[in-house]
Amino acid sequence: MASAHGQAIEVKEAWVRGTVPGQTATGAFMNITSKAAARLVGAASPAAGAVEIHNMKMEGGVMKMFAVDGVDLPANRTVRLAPGGVHFMFLELKQALKAGDRVPLKLTFELAGGKRDTVDLAVEVRTVTGEKRRGL
Repeated sequence: MASAHGQAIEVKEAWVRGTVPGQTATGAFMNITSKAAARLVGAASPAAGAVEIHNMKMEGGVMKMFAVDGVDLPANRTVRLAPGGVHFMFLELKQALKAGDRVPLKLTFELAGGKRDTVDLAVEVRTVTGEKRRGL
């Protein structure tokens, strides 16, 4: 569990999809629970030129992905960032991400009163299909 200004924010099951050589973007997913209302407002990783919060929706029979400025975290409710919904996009990857590696990821939260704090993670890289590497 990570703590932000005395407010407990728990991040579980964090993972990033592995890539193939030459791939320049990938997604990261996790479950976030905050003891008090908060908002996820950003992320950064040295593995990527940019990390954005994205959402997906069907529009005219086509799945569209778009950046959002944040995700509300209601008190004591788990918010799932998952494939096909809200997730992180790692853009401008600096190298291929291999299953079994760990990637640094810093999450930024907006807390009560407009205060901001960060939580640092070391996120598991899974296979390109999202499976854990065998033997882990």
